[in-house]
Amino acid sequence: MAVLCGAGLSTSLRRCGAGGSGRSPWKPLLVLLSPPAFSTGCPRCAKDRRLRQKRAISERQLTRYFVDQRKVRVVGGQGGDGGQSFHSEPRKVFGGPDGGNGGDGGHVIFKADQQMKSLASVFRFYQGFHGERGGSKNCYGANGAHMYVKVPVGTLVKEDGEVVADLTQHGEEYIAAHGGAGGRGNRFFLSNENRAPKLFTPGEPGQERVLHLELKTTAHAGLVGFPNAGKSSLLRAISRAKPAVAAYPFTTLNPHVGIVHYQDYEQVAVADIPGLIRGAHQNRGLGMAFLKHIERCRFLLYVLDLSVPQPWSQLQDLKYELEAYEKGLSDRPCVVVGNKVDLAQSRINLALLREQVAERVIAVSALTGENLEELLLHLRELYDTYVKTEQSQGQSPVKW
Repeated sequence: MAVLCGAGLSTSLRRCGAGGSGRSPWKPLLVLLSPPAFSTGCPRCAKDRRLRQKRAISERQLTRYFVDQRKVRVVGGQGGDGGQSFHSEPRKVFGGPDGGNGGDGGHVIFKADQQMKSLASVFRFYQGFHGERGGSKNCYGANGAHMYVKVPVGTLVKEDGEVVADLTQHGEEYIAAHGGAGGRGNRFFLSNENRAPKLFTPGEPGQERVLHLELKTTAHAGLVGFPNAGKSSLLRAISRAKPAVAAYPFTTLNPHVGIVHYQDYEQVAVADIPGLIRGAHQNRGLGMAFLKHIERCRFLLYVLDLSVPQPWSQLQDLKYELEAYEKGLSDRPCVVVGNKVDLAQSRINLALLREQVAERVIAVSALTGENLEELLLHLRELYDTYVKTEQSQGQSPVKW
């Protein structure tokens, strides 16, 4: 039997006849085989069908994709013109006007979506669909379809420096530009004084606005600390997020959000904020571009490097920068996380740190995973307190 590679057919040689002395010549018989499970050819001709893994994106390449500000010009759809026509029918000479009204233009609507993590996919111009013209026989024109623009949860919409919308819930919508109203057909102007009006009105243009979109990362907890304090390493240790980790300052150039999963299926979102330095509220370093992402955090985790001399001075500087940026920001529920406790010098500084600060200090090692369980349990306590506070005030807590 000969198998044709790649054709899915088998060629077998079969002798016709029922035997005996008379022998008929051999004739080929094509038998259609079932399609192969993995390839349509032999192993030598088959292509490599293994799934290709996504290429890893570096932190600097990620800055091109993460956009937290966007200037957008939005224009509503124009309304359709009114129709001008007169009814025509046999044996009915004066049928009267029957021009219908035009359709309304479509709106431009911003809609918050949890799947969106950046404003990079938001274009700089959007326009709603136009309404159709009114037809004869009193037919109204169709309304223009609305233009929906998906934006991340936590997007602020500003106009002339003033906040006009704050999209903090999934599925929340804001009409950025209203569509124009449809024009009136000549049937609308029919009256006792004017039995054959020829007047009709055009559709109105849509609303035009220039809006500024600003993204503030929405997370339950925020990791705040100086560069190289180990915030990214800590986030990798407690969640599945993979921020860049290196031995030089300002490794993290964009905020990362990791999800901490618990056995009762609760999820706590932890944001890794790029490192702050002294004078960040004056736009030094990465400056206020990322201080705004801390505003959405319900509670803070101050990550201190225990291996440096006087680590408590880092906590004082961090609180000063937060308070200088927004009054009351440093008063939110917090916990002090002393990182790099696996080093010898850190053991000595840990006892001194607990004497200097009034907040609870949890010593961990993001490298070895030491004492991470205590941090996760306290993180859950802060989350439960936040949920109870929101529910007591009649508000719905943020869920991931």
